[in-house]
Amino acid sequence: MNLLISNDDGIFALGIRTLANTLAAAGHQVTVVCPDRERSATGHGLTLHKPIRAEGIEAVFQSDVKAWACSGTPSDCIKLALGALVNTPPDFVLSGINHGANLGTDILYSGTVSAAMEGMIEGIPAIAFSLTSFTDNDFQPAADFANTLLDQLINYPLAAPILLNVNVPAVSEAQIKGAIITRQGMRRYFDLFERRVDPRGKIYYWLAGEVIEEIEPETSDFGDRSQPLNHQEGLESTHYIPTDVEAIKENYITITPLHYNLTSLSGLNHLQTWRINCSENFIKRDC
Repeated sequence: MNLLISNDDGIFALGIRTLANTLAAAGHQVTVVCPDRERSATGHGLTLHKPIRAEGIEAVFQSDVKAWACSGTPSDCIKLALGALVNTPPDFVLSGINHGANLGTDILYSGTVSAAMEGMIEGIPAIAFSLTSFTDNDFQPAADFANTLLDQLINYPLAAPILLNVNVPAVSEAQIKGAIITRQGMRRYFDLFERRVDPRGKIYYWLAGEVIEEIEPETSDFGDRSQPLNHQEGLESTHYIPTDVEAIKENYITITPLHYNLTSLSGLNHLQTWRINCSENFIKRDC
């Protein structure tokens, strides 16, 4: 397959090098376009008020991987690649392997997920890969799973372009229990701004928040939570669908399907009971 790969950790990150080289060795045609430096937590930001530069890179990846380092954000990298750098649209846009988890609400800030989302916006199926540790440097199990997942998608193509957000627990391959389909969970942070003083005596602040992971009540719209995590006989609501935050704690690889459409279906249903009174310029609720 023809693969376009990006990340938010930068061109010299071990995660993208492991992913690109592993997939190239498996016979895929790999093109890398990623930031020239770390651009983590940039979300879906784009560069609008200054030029974007791209420089060909030869020494970082194995010889059959074509690579560019881009001065822009992860989303810039995919836009630039599709609009100017690659001649043929890729079969998949991949992002990662990120150094650190992208679980739950992390995806709203993640440059890794945003790069993959940019591909999906262009109608190309996409996958974001993350290793759930900032200190573990063994990306090979995640890269091997990426290769396995792509083989699966060749045999069983997606019905429509979606984004698969994949998180791999930072444990040995023998400790990984398997891979399961999950839904997006909740990962809130207690934000703490450390007040510091620079060598010139000026005050600055450093964001150093702590994760607060919330688990849902015993009942939800996603089935009975008493069902074990490995009970995945289809996705009927009677079978509990775990969140990515829950499942990663059990050493499962999590695969969460995402879409850029953020419309709240429950909100739509609720707002159908409202009507707008144009003459009085406010919303009334039908009783």
